[in-house]
Amino acid sequence: MSYIKSPLSDADLKVVGDALQGALVDLVDLSLVAKQVHWNVVGPRFRSVHLQLDEVVDTARLHSDTVAERASAVGVSADGRAATVAKSSAIGTVPDGWIKDTDAVKILVDGLGAIIARTRERIEATADPDPISQDILIGLTADLEKHAWMFQAETV
Repeated sequence: MSYIKSPLSDADLKVVGDALQGALVDLVDLSLVAKQVHWNVVGPRFRSVHLQLDEVVDTARLHSDTVAERASAVGVSADGRAATVAKSSAIGTVPDGWIKDTDAVKILVDGLGAIIARTRERIEATADPDPISQDILIGLTADLEKHAWMFQAETV
């Protein structure tokens, strides 16, 4: 049951709701993964990677709120609970303990790559049913791709 009347048809709402919920889960997990790595990164590039990880966290948190509020605006209840995130995220697990700076960069490159691929699929899926949600996903992807580029530049 929805308390918010959606401007979208039921079929469009399903597509858009799935896209926004998927993006939300990926963003919540990205913020958690980046913070976990941030706390445990070690190595010669510690400081630059440590600071860069906080930028990813900020981006993920900002966009997760935008995505969740868009879902609510179209009548979809956003679900960012830990159990939902754990079973639905595109990001792999992070090892426990200290994480070498080179491994930290790889974790973020891989995680961002997975999220970007899924978000690009969501962009295509939302093009017709809701260009407004699509626009939010496009802006998100631009920011994620910028972070991916910066982390990839660390591997050269």
